[in-house]
Amino acid sequence: MKATHDESTFTLTGNIWSATYPLEELPKWLHFYRDRCERFPRAASSYAATIAALEALEKALAAQT
Repeated sequence: MKATHDESTFTLTGNIWSATYPLEELPKWLHFYRDRCERFPRAASSYAATIAALEALEKALAAQT
């Protein structure tokens, strides 16, 4: 999973899909995927790469401010 961004959006890119969202929705999506891990522990490994990519993006954006 890869997360990239420009000045107003971020894009998640997986092996077979991608989606673009406004940057202000980053916390919402992090919460969503973390919640999936908690609610569906058997599938947690499926979300790990997405969470890691979003957390790295969040850290990179925080370093820019």
